[in-house]
Amino acid sequence: MKTYDARDIRNVLLVGHGGAGKTTLLEAMLFAAGAITRMGRVEDGNTVSDHDPEEIRKGISVSLAMAPIEWEGVKLNVLDSPGYADFVGDVRSAIRAVDAVILVVSAVDGVEVQTEVAWELAAEAGLPRAILVNKMDRERASFERTLDELVSAFGTQVAPLELPIGEEHDFRGVADLLTKKAHIYGGGPRAEEAPWPDDIAGKAEPLREKLMEAVAEADDALIEKYLEQGELSEDDVIHGVKSGFADARIAPVLVGAAARPIGVDRLLSFIAQEFPSPADRAPVKVTAKSGEEKERACDPSLPTTALVFKTVSDPYVGHITIFRVFSGKVRPDSPVYNATKATEERVGQLFTLRGKEHETVAEVPAGDIGAIAKLSQTTTGDTFSAKDDPVTLPAVEMPQPLLAFAIEPKTKGDEDKLSTALARLREEDPTLRIERSEETHETVMYGMGESHLEVTVERMKNKFGVEVNTRPARIPYKETVRTKAQATGRYVKQTGGHGQYGVCSIEIEPLPRGGGFEFVDKIVGGIIPNQFIPSVEKGIVRAMTEGALSGYPMVDVRVRLFDGKAHTVDSSDMSFQIAGSMALKEAAQAAGVVLLEPIVEIEVLVPDDYTGDIMGDLNSKRAKIGGMESAGPGKQRIKALVPQAEVARYAIDLRSMTGGRGAFTMRFSHYEEVPSHVADKVIAEAQKAKEEAKK
Repeated sequence: MKTYDARDIRNVLLVGHGGAGKTTLLEAMLFAAGAITRMGRVEDGNTVSDHDPEEIRKGISVSLAMAPIEWEGVKLNVLDSPGYADFVGDVRSAIRAVDAVILVVSAVDGVEVQTEVAWELAAEAGLPRAILVNKMDRERASFERTLDELVSAFGTQVAPLELPIGEEHDFRGVADLLTKKAHIYGGGPRAEEAPWPDDIAGKAEPLREKLMEAVAEADDALIEKYLEQGELSEDDVIHGVKSGFADARIAPVLVGAAARPIGVDRLLSFIAQEFPSPADRAPVKVTAKSGEEKERACDPSLPTTALVFKTVSDPYVGHITIFRVFSGKVRPDSPVYNATKATEERVGQLFTLRGKEHETVAEVPAGDIGAIAKLSQTTTGDTFSAKDDPVTLPAVEMPQPLLAFAIEPKTKGDEDKLSTALARLREEDPTLRIERSEETHETVMYGMGESHLEVTVERMKNKFGVEVNTRPARIPYKETVRTKAQATGRYVKQTGGHGQYGVCSIEIEPLPRGGGFEFVDKIVGGIIPNQFIPSVEKGIVRAMTEGALSGYPMVDVRVRLFDGKAHTVDSSDMSFQIAGSMALKEAAQAAGVVLLEPIVEIEVLVPDDYTGDIMGDLNSKRAKIGGMESAGPGKQRIKALVPQAEVARYAIDLRSMTGGRGAFTMRFSHYEEVPSHVADKVIAEAQKAKEEAKK
């Protein structure tokens, strides 16, 4: 593929709710441009962008894909993003790499949750937003209903540029509200121009009014003219749409049916003619090593600045690093400096991706998107820079993964393979978090939801040959004691010959929360020889890790060793360890064992309509509500302290209660005593699990 100037490049992201038809739209765009000879279908698993085995199996996009399209002398880098909430991390990354967004909305289902989420993300980034009302050929498709929903959701900046000719099975073309021309499709991807059908004029006039109002409201000069004259000229409207769209003050609406494909050629032309090029965007802000903020304009002669926005682990090629160049250029067979990691990487071949296919390019200049294989240190979010002038771009803000699964390899001996697979997947997917829990001794994988974790498990199997067992992560309960108590541990065995002899007396008492463990040596007169006192402590510590009642570790206790007995021949390190362990368990039982549970601080962000339901649900989860405050138009932020066990599946619960419109963050706060009725249940379950493990 030839090298394009920044003014002839358009970087576009397709966003929207799952099932709106983004993948089919990209397929239709490639077909209309002649890049493929026939359109694949999501149902058949043969589309360009959905090539991952999990995408083919599930029939949904689970990962960001891209394809370059050449149209009217312009290169369109079109990115297809997943539409399901579990994979929103890819949407956040891709938004940083593009210059405009197309919201794909189903004419059957209308505005859905992820449509709103994608709009908000694009609005936060200040990106221009166009809307394609897709699936106009489907049963129950309605342009008017969908347009009303769009205006209701996003305001009067929603401006229709086209009107469908026919609906459902009769959908055959598009009426242009600006030129008053019809574009009829006879089976191919290209339209034939025709006069407006007679029945269009009546429907079109109210929409032309809507368009003029949106254009006028976006421009102070035009609103005066519109109020004085009652209408705007065609030139005024065309100019108003172009400038209003570039400034993200107007969201033009087009119509189509990607599966047919109808309206796709017009969308391609609209992107080529009206969408901003990288050269039209403001310079990006970067941070120098000194902390000084600078700006970098889209100029190939400036030092290199590029953002890695996606990493793909290919089992055959290795790492594929996809990046957007903001200034300077990246050339093959030359070093590139990773300013985030402060390391130099060697660039081999440069290419662009069309789904999983690689197409070699001579260079990737400012404004363009490219890919490199086999970089060893670079991961998603890193900045490429000039070594003599290192700067970094702001990091991509990712949502916090909060649904936890414990994982272990099905085959013993696969621990190393599992570790490698998790490291590779973490580099590919920043919304995945892997931790080793010291309390429960589990490897815990945190994801955005059940689908996200399921896909990750399948990828481990398909890409790295590691099969794992999964289960909900255990809650890290702990034990402590209620009061002071004393006990003696006595381990005496005489079996003929060398025996075992160790006796120790201890006093146990609780410490304040977070007090940890204290061991106090009060032995006098050498009744326990000095070399065996650490043995007693070691035995006590080992018993504390196993717990006295539930199998959970014991914390926040002080143990005072005050008496004991030794034998000149039979005493040993092991005998005093066992005596110490026995004394600890007996003293804990006498003092009364208390179960502690982790309490987390949770902040829930929800639309006003859901606050009552969320508050009621949190109260049912033993939460202590800390307050509620406004978090912008139509949203509330609820703060609460809640037991971790009650919100282990809150990522699923909140999505269900709010239809995906709620979000939350969670962090550990402290430990608290578990109510007795809950503690009994937890202890019973722990003891049952312990018995089963012995079998």
